[in-house]
Amino acid sequence: MDVLNQYLTENTAIYNGDCVDVLKGVPDDSIHYSIFSPPFASLYTYSNLDRDMGNCKDEGVFAEHFKYLAKELYRVIKPGRLVSFHCMDLPMTKYRDGNIGLKDFPGHLIELFEEAGFIYHSRVTIWKDPLIAATRTHALGLLHKQIVKDSSLCRQGIADYLITMRKPGDNNEPIAHPDGFTDYIGTDSIPDDVVYSHQVWRRYASPVWMDINQTNTLAVKGSKDPEDERHICPLQLDVIERGIKLWSNPDDIILDPFMGIGSTPYCAVKMGRRGIGVELKESYFDVAIKNIELAEQNKNVESQQISII
Repeated sequence: MDVLNQYLTENTAIYNGDCVDVLKGVPDDSIHYSIFSPPFASLYTYSNLDRDMGNCKDEGVFAEHFKYLAKELYRVIKPGRLVSFHCMDLPMTKYRDGNIGLKDFPGHLIELFEEAGFIYHSRVTIWKDPLIAATRTHALGLLHKQIVKDSSLCRQGIADYLITMRKPGDNNEPIAHPDGFTDYIGTDSIPDDVVYSHQVWRRYASPVWMDINQTNTLAVKGSKDPEDERHICPLQLDVIERGIKLWSNPDDIILDPFMGIGSTPYCAVKMGRRGIGVELKESYFDVAIKNIELAEQNKNVESQQISII
């Protein structure tokens, strides 16, 4: 396993290195669930490292690199278990692409996973406020003045998607919820008066998740490197928690090959699972350690409170 640095605890193992290289050291059929947000091809550049999949010329180069990861993910995921990835359609620009429009990046990723052997399992749309997107990106298609000028170029906001792929085979460890469904979303810990509800399942099963808090993310302070960094946006904890709750059991191993500042292993520890994360960028990895330490501390405090009761 080729790593630059590592951080190991009873519940977590995270590595500073190339995700493809690190996964080669993970045993076959050993991971219960994986959830992550991959680099969005060449849309954002996270670092100037040659091994950074986001540091690529175009979508074709990204695909060639990503195929190696998809192959390793297929090998390490247990039969019948799932991989979820967060993504969106990618905007086209005249400067970069010659036209204004959208690229079906989610469809491209699905094809790459299917080539590796996965089965397309599900897709959920995550709603985002178009006004916030317009203010942040100044995208021509979202500007109100474009309606007045020429609405032929107006479009809807770009939603996020959580797409889930399944490895063929029988799941030998059923993910059972005998008491109903717990709503973890937006909580720092599991409340004592937790409610198991059919309505919670109904929200989870909806093809559109309207209740994801876009600002519920881990802090990014200390992770940016101005000289090689253009973008950082951690995946919302709501999305990660919902995926882990739906598709894993307590004590399962949860993998994130693009860990960033540690959001997935943080949620895994908080929810009684074990986390494995890989991050190429050292500054992100360092912040991930701090976030996981916080999750471990909170978990220990909760355990002490439970034992006292």
